[in-house]
Amino acid sequence: MYALANLIDTAVSIYLTLLFAAVILTWLVQFNVVNPRQPLVHTIGTFLYRITEPALAPIRRVMPNLGGIDISPVILILLIHFARNLIVYDLLLPMAYRNEMQIVPGG
Repeated sequence: MYALANLIDTAVSIYLTLLFAAVILTWLVQFNVVNPRQPLVHTIGTFLYRITEPALAPIRRVMPNLGGIDISPVILILLIHFARNLIVYDLLLPMAYRNEMQIVPGG
């Protein structure tokens, strides 16, 4: 059970890191710090878009127009943290502790 909880926690942490990278790259492109026509920037941007857009698109469809401010990554981060806490810390780890306490050494 610990291994499954650790795997889920690690996967969520990696996805959150990619989400933060996508947000930062979007800001850098918007403020003309990086050129999206450079091959490396374009490749990284395309990868991050393809990884994060399937989760962000449904949130953007539901969100009202806020005048050019996109808060869908913030909402996704909150949802991911809630789901991770629910799955890993409230469901899997208590089950692991319960199974560990049922094992009686030598008996």
